[in-house]
Amino acid sequence: MTISREIQPLPLDEAPIRKALEDAHLPSLLPALAQITGDLSLLRDDLVPETVLLTDPQGGLSAEAQAKARELALQTLVAWRDAGSVVAPPPSMTDVRRMMDYLIGEHVSDEYLPLLLEELAFADKDARAPEWNKDAINADRSMRVLIIGAGMSGILAAHRLQQAGIPYVVVEKNADVGGTWFENTYPGARVDSSNHAYSYSFMQKFDWPYHHSPQEVLLEYFSDCATEFGIRDNIRFNTEVESVTYDEGRAVWAVKVRGPEGDETLEAEAVVSAVGQLNRPKMPNIAGVGAFEGPAFHSAQWDHSIDFAGKTVGVIGTGSSASQFIPHLSDMAGEVRIFQRTPNWYAPAPNYHERVSEGFLWLATHVPTYAQWYRFWLFWAISDGFLPMVEVDDDWQPGDEVTGKLNGELRDLLAGSMRNYLESRPDLIEKTLPDFPPASKRIVVDNGTWPKTLLKEHVHLITEPIERVTPRGLLTEDGEEHELDVLVYGTGFQASKFLTPMKVVGRGGADMHEQWDGDARAYLGITMPNFPNFFFLYGPNTNIVVNGSIVYFSECEVQYVLECLKFLLESGQQAIDCRTDVHDAYNERIDAGNLKRAWGVSSVPSWYKSDSGRVAQNWPFTLLEYWQQTKTMDPADYVLL
Repeated sequence: MTISREIQPLPLDEAPIRKALEDAHLPSLLPALAQITGDLSLLRDDLVPETVLLTDPQGGLSAEAQAKARELALQTLVAWRDAGSVVAPPPSMTDVRRMMDYLIGEHVSDEYLPLLLEELAFADKDARAPEWNKDAINADRSMRVLIIGAGMSGILAAHRLQQAGIPYVVVEKNADVGGTWFENTYPGARVDSSNHAYSYSFMQKFDWPYHHSPQEVLLEYFSDCATEFGIRDNIRFNTEVESVTYDEGRAVWAVKVRGPEGDETLEAEAVVSAVGQLNRPKMPNIAGVGAFEGPAFHSAQWDHSIDFAGKTVGVIGTGSSASQFIPHLSDMAGEVRIFQRTPNWYAPAPNYHERVSEGFLWLATHVPTYAQWYRFWLFWAISDGFLPMVEVDDDWQPGDEVTGKLNGELRDLLAGSMRNYLESRPDLIEKTLPDFPPASKRIVVDNGTWPKTLLKEHVHLITEPIERVTPRGLLTEDGEEHELDVLVYGTGFQASKFLTPMKVVGRGGADMHEQWDGDARAYLGITMPNFPNFFFLYGPNTNIVVNGSIVYFSECEVQYVLECLKFLLESGQQAIDCRTDVHDAYNERIDAGNLKRAWGVSSVPSWYKSDSGRVAQNWPFTLLEYWQQTKTMDPADYVLL
């Protein structure tokens, strides 16, 4: 087991404490010390952070203030150790608010406080765990749940169902858990959110080795979670769902699966889809795909048998995945030719590839609640405060390079960073700076690795459109054939084609894909009419762009699903079916909200949109609002069956 959550005793020698404090995130450390000692006077007015922007590693504290904070922390830790290292009783809500106000440099409003307390999760309290059990409510009622997928959301759903005493089975097409972190093994694969936030609130890992974990570290985390939760025995690996059909007479779902032993039909009173949005590779709409006679593969199906040394490698795409693996290809290949359709905005993240410092790790494993307060700081820093930067002003016109004043400031920041790296190559600046507003498509996180890669002599950025794939390489519209040894498709996923290729049939023979007609929609991103007791995790319009971690949304969604199941157990109803009027009104509001965001009004190609141009992926509002909407289930939103 590698999930480190055990706090070690402080040493008698002050030297390792002093050394570790050099790497401390001081805005998070002082609230932690105030909590474990009960001494709120540590939150001094002269040490209040000025900002929680992630670009400032110490929250705006001056060098002088940092020195004072470190000395104060040293004295406090030594005194606390000498007094027996006894953690003070849990703080009152007033004291918690005082600590939060200090950390974020502003007053926490009453409506945010309950949400932030859940996210803080100190004292290892799992605030979102179900406080009920099936047997205590209705032991005789059959309530079997089938979960499709054992990635981040599927593991979470299984854990919560197990806590509630509800029988379940997980069907996973791969040989192990992890979802996207199991499948995507291309060089450089890593998470673009801080992994201190990209983790379950109730299962925080104190010894993350990187700020942004690579694929193998995240896979290990989710694998360890599945083991620690005790859910592996309920997972059927190497088994893929082919169809899901609702039996109205019996109020059960018949799930046809294909596994190692052949076809089989499983039954459940409820189905939870945890297949995600980025699980089916997308090939480009280019003539001749498949014609290339050399090795060719999609980045999600990386061919690790290939020796790239001395080879000319062509890459189609410059999105998030390509921006991660191309720098590694440039270190291995003789020549790399990058074929770019649309440039991206790159957000500077200085610690993107950095290891977590030894001092930070030491403090996280020796100072109770320090890791939780740091996670809270990250949560707030990347949450709702960023939404104004992507708002669309009323006077915005199609073709404008920004959607408003703050979006313009964001553009200046991102463009300035790229220009600084590429100042010696005006031609590359022209090719890499987008002419569309930031956040119109996914902003790629980078620490300068991407522009530095483009500056290499053997790396070529080609913006001439591709006419077709040929047996020898790629033919561009200018008539040049680019001969290649290897072709890599970094062209993303079929994000808007939810639940493909499985067939889902609900009440009255309703076909899910026909009902969507290319535009996936759901109420709260979780339920839809004609599909009783069928729940989505990371469903339509639950992707978040600039304000948070998808793990947060999954925790909210799973809590709502458990509330629905609890209602069924308590009420004696066989099933709930989302009302059409409720569903439609909700989605009208979602669509209107997305049209007030950069990604909704821009015409730039993006996986955020379905083929019709509608934003089918993104949530346009605050994290708080989604938490409030999914906290409880309103039976009035459903037809009771």
